[in-house]
Amino acid sequence: MDLIDLKYWPHWLAAGWYLACWLGYTRYATAKAKTTPCLASVLHLYREDWMRRMLMRDNRIADTSVVGNLERNASFFASSTLIILAGVFTVFGASEKALVALSSLPLVEQADRSVSEIKLLGLAMVFVYAFFTFSWCMRQYNFAAILLGSAPMVAERNVTEQERKLFVQRSARVISSAANQFNLGLRAYYFGLAMMVWFINPWLFIAASTVVMFVLYHREFHSSVLEVMMASQAPQLDSKTDAVNAPLASEDTSGSGSTPT
Repeated sequence: MDLIDLKYWPHWLAAGWYLACWLGYTRYATAKAKTTPCLASVLHLYREDWMRRMLMRDNRIADTSVVGNLERNASFFASSTLIILAGVFTVFGASEKALVALSSLPLVEQADRSVSEIKLLGLAMVFVYAFFTFSWCMRQYNFAAILLGSAPMVAERNVTEQERKLFVQRSARVISSAANQFNLGLRAYYFGLAMMVWFINPWLFIAASTVVMFVLYHREFHSSVLEVMMASQAPQLDSKTDAVNAPLASEDTSGSGSTPT
């Protein structure tokens, strides 16, 4: 079979557009995050606040529990990815039966076995990439747990303020790096779902890739949760009692650190 035949061009065009959307958006989001507030940059500021406050308390069970929960999330997706890969390779071994089943569905464009196997191979590669990102995310959360265990205690007098600041920066960067890998794995899931549309129709595949790209962009740079995390409105003073107590409350919280905006 000649895969360069004109009748297969829509498939290769769709595959090229898919890669352009995925790789292009990844590069664009990385560059834009350096100059524009986004979920990743704002959450990094919160992680720095988290580490700064952790150094102010001796009991750090809650902090290690949070890191453990984050690691378990990555572990869940890594395990789920292996199950998905097992299903993809199972279908790969019974591609003829899968083609017969797909041909009975509406809007499904008839495709040769070789093209369908290329699609399955591409889908498997997407989830192999997702597994590697989630597994690397798990390891980095392990590193973060070790950093938390090495954090200086409140009463340690031989640790300078500069060393504490460096610890805050290092630990926040490690956790943000792990979160970035988790984000890349989730992005692979999004685009993996888009690739499944390729089995129906290449033009629908192009549309699905475009929709996924815009959904990711909106959630990263223009979501409502980002607006909430960037700024919070001060409570209104409804009575004279509140007006009297407000300065006391502000004095109590003045040393707790700044909220990232």
